Amino acid sequence: MGIQKTINEGTVPVHIWTEDVDAKAIDQLANISRLPFVHHHVAAMPDVHLGLGATVGSVIPTHKAIIPASVGVDIGCGMLAVRTSLSARDLPDNLKAVRSAIESKVPVGFNMHKTENTPEQAAAEVYGGLERILNKHPALQDRYRKGKPDGWARQIGTLGGGNHFIEVCLDTTGAVWVMLHTGSRGIGNRIGQYFIGKARQELEQRDARIPDKDLAWFDEGTVLFDDYVEAVDWAQNYAAINREQMLIQVLQALRATLPEFSLLDKAINCHHNYVARERHFGADVYVTRKGAIRARKGDLGIIPGSMGARSYIVRGKGNPDAFCSCAHGAGRKMSRRQAKKRFNHRDLQAQTHGVECRKDSGVVDEIPAAYKDIDQVMANQQDLVEVVATLKQVVCVKG
Repeated sequence: MGIQKTINEGTVPVHIWTEDVDAKAIDQLANISRLPFVHHHVAAMPDVHLGLGATVGSVIPTHKAIIPASVGVDIGCGMLAVRTSLSARDLPDNLKAVRSAIESKVPVGFNMHKTENTPEQAAAEVYGGLERILNKHPALQDRYRKGKPDGWARQIGTLGGGNHFIEVCLDTTGAVWVMLHTGSRGIGNRIGQYFIGKARQELEQRDARIPDKDLAWFDEGTVLFDDYVEAVDWAQNYAAINREQMLIQVLQALRATLPEFSLLDKAINCHHNYVARERHFGADVYVTRKGAIRARKGDLGIIPGSMGARSYIVRGKGNPDAFCSCAHGAGRKMSRRQAKKRFNHRDLQAQTHGVECRKDSGVVDEIPAAYKDIDQVMANQQDLVEVVATLKQVVCVKG
């Protein structure tokens, strides 16, 4: 299937790869399309749903401008997956010890490592980049230093909470995969919030009228634009390093509890909340993927379902109408608050049957029924990606 709905209410059209999109998300997409610097069209993926300012599951190409809120506060959030030489027969019948070993190696929720966890090869780049950003923005530095000034270094290789997870999965051949989902942790959040606030201030000084203050932007050629690009690049790099370090820790946990194994392929490590400079429809633009992954022809990507559903390793088809993008997951169909009102821990237990994971009320907001049907999402983007492997989790670690 291809484009299923097109909105023509702004300066450019919005192409949507699903019929399953609510009215508020439609309004939000229309607001984005009215901005004067959006290039050619806006693309909305099959997992599209309401977000802050910009819609989650949207791909927004902008000419000489970037909207910080469209990137969001979990800058560089994304996925990592790798196939191991283990098979289903190598796993014990009871996987509780495997989950416990992972949780003992990888801090989850608000927890962090007791000491700095910066990988040696990246230490100079990570340290120097952050110091440059903080020194140019004392207000950001003050906001961050009031917390744990070394927190960013101790959060490398940590999971966080919300929809972030670590999973041990089986593909249809019985091969064991490791898959994880996280981003730039507390420092990325601080950077995102700071620059979103600065963009709003800039908007007030311009006295510009836009449909949503969260669509405030920085113009190319300004100091704030350059500083934001530097900061967001740093946070995206940090997020990728975080996932790489977390994988090392997860593999250590598995090697302590499972037979000897090796990795069969290079890990796939892809962002789904980020901005990048690319060329589309005859122009060099800044492409913001808010809840979407890059799917150029041949690109490998990861599209996870909910904690009780299938996930997919995919190869991009390079569809130009989607700006060479695809969905980043199942996408929420109800808010966390709605999920907690509607379901309880017994529902969670039933919907995660066969998965070794938390089944308490603290993660009911992540119940599979709170998400869209991942198989329908995949059916709606057959022109964007092809499936390489289908995974089903047997262990899921949540924050």
